[in-house]
Amino acid sequence: MKLQTLPGLFISHGSPMLAINPEQVGPALQRLSLNLPKPQAIIVMSAHWESQALEVSTATRPDTWHDFRGFPAELYEIRYPAAGAPELAERILDRLNQAGLHAHANSSRPRDHGVWMPLLHMYPDANIPVVEISLPMQISSHEIYQIGQVLAAFRQEQILLIGSGSITHNLRELAWDGRPASVPTWASTFRNYVVHKLQHSDIEAILDYATIPYLQNNHPTLEHFAPLFFAMGTGPRFSIVHSSFTMGALGMDIYRFD
Repeated sequence: MKLQTLPGLFISHGSPMLAINPEQVGPALQRLSLNLPKPQAIIVMSAHWESQALEVSTATRPDTWHDFRGFPAELYEIRYPAAGAPELAERILDRLNQAGLHAHANSSRPRDHGVWMPLLHMYPDANIPVVEISLPMQISSHEIYQIGQVLAAFRQEQILLIGSGSITHNLRELAWDGRPASVPTWASTFRNYVVHKLQHSDIEAILDYATIPYLQNNHPTLEHFAPLFFAMGTGPRFSIVHSSFTMGALGMDIYRFD
């Protein structure tokens, strides 16, 4: 079987409620998966595995971690039992370390919702091995971008690379009561600026994120924006798979990098 090259993706995974209330983004993720060759494996950098050093999950079958509180009981019953891929994880570690990006194995980390929640809509049968890599918050945006560059070669092995975060993520500003809410100017301006720069291949404008308008309004902390840097490193050609807002200011964009 000839292996096909898959893209890199940035997925805004939104609220944990996405698992049981998919709104627009769930069907968008499903369509995306149907339009791609079935991956041999999936590598995900999640906003919810912040670490001091770069780590790679070597677990054979990580537990499904419900790393949130205060949501409906049915959400905590969901399991995503996809296997890990220890051999692939070792290859990832080797490639990162050879590039000078010192990485460590982690065999006990459970699989957080930044991984299993979007995959629940893309590959609900959980029959594709998944390796999670951490988001090291002590390194620069350029180094996170470099991680994506180093792992981009796996795309040629029909392996899907995903950065899972959110294009905007200020939980204090969201409309949690479920009523329709308009998108604030600071959220739409931020999102449109990022898209404009990506469409014009202005990578430095994103990696030098401190100059992006309304950064603090949209990302009081950086962990949900940083997986975009990883996804950007996986390929130079940018396209928009899906764009929407929910709960007012929560951006649900999905981007593709080829």
